[in-house]
Amino acid sequence: MTFQQILERVRYEGAYPTRERAEEVVRAVLAGLGRQLTGEERVDLAARLPVEAALVFTAQVPDTEQLTGWGFVKNLASHTGGTPATARWDTGAVLATVAQLAGEALLTRILTQLPPGYALLFGRAELVQAA
Repeated sequence: MTFQQILERVRYEGAYPTRERAEEVVRAVLAGLGRQLTGEERVDLAARLPVEAALVFTAQVPDTEQLTGWGFVKNLASHTGGTPATARWDTGAVLATVAQLAGEALLTRILTQLPPGYALLFGRAELVQAA
């Protein structure tokens, strides 16, 4: 999938009025994800993204403290000046496409690395083991 195809898919999924708005959202969400993901999963995901998307994703220095899924959404809202509701919408529109590019095996590894709450952002059910 090319970067332009990602933009079109996110524009459609998120019902954004313009390609420019979809690109703003894609760049913001990928930058946020780049601040959360480390290790081999980061490298493997970057390799599956188109060059433009990979550059946005890998330009971010990973944070020393990982955010929960909800923390990620609130952080994105503060970075973009939006509300948590719009940030949640934006995140879902982008990460659903990222999940398809990653594939099942890599997405499972990514979700294992991240704190709770990310599965729903990627369009997956959040499974919790019983104690």
